[in-house]
Amino acid sequence: MEKWEAERLLDQKLHDTRTYPKRKTANRAKKYTLSMAAVEDYVVLDFETTGLRAGDDKIIQIGAVKYIGHKQQETMYLMINPQRAISSTITRITGIRNRDVENAPVIEQIAPQLIEFIGDFPIVAHNAPFDMGFLYALEQYTPVPPYQVIDTVRLARKWITETPNHKLTTLSAYLELEHNAHDALGDCLVTASIYQFCIGRM
Repeated sequence: MEKWEAERLLDQKLHDTRTYPKRKTANRAKKYTLSMAAVEDYVVLDFETTGLRAGDDKIIQIGAVKYIGHKQQETMYLMINPQRAISSTITRITGIRNRDVENAPVIEQIAPQLIEFIGDFPIVAHNAPFDMGFLYALEQYTPVPPYQVIDTVRLARKWITETPNHKLTTLSAYLELEHNAHDALGDCLVTASIYQFCIGRM
């Protein structure tokens, strides 16, 4: 990763929106439907990755938590070997080092299990287009169906107007939540709390 790319990645990771080249996501975005729905059963999804570019960069950590009636039921949480070096910038953001993933499974082994775990549940994610781009990049390994997707950034912008921005860290501080930031499971748990708070204001 070039130095300017690393600096751009760090800046975007610290803000409440993350962008990536449209050529990589335009087709994938059509396979899911963004929603502002209040649902009780869902899967919260978060990926930590080697960079911003779905299809080029790789997943290094998966967090997926299934909620039934807003109660946590099942969790999928594991490291993934990206089969490439993790940059120092990504390690600084996520705390994940090359040695942490060297004995982890590769995504080809895990992708079918992740799709099975999600099932036909709606997906809740913070900055959903980022995570959905990486999810649909897994189509090279396993079929990925259309999903109903609820983006907590969109919900928070509508229902949480007291904060200066809608970064996950800002929202977790506002709601006084414990937050292991840029850890896939930690981000999932906070995202679920934000979702539940927002629908409580609907």
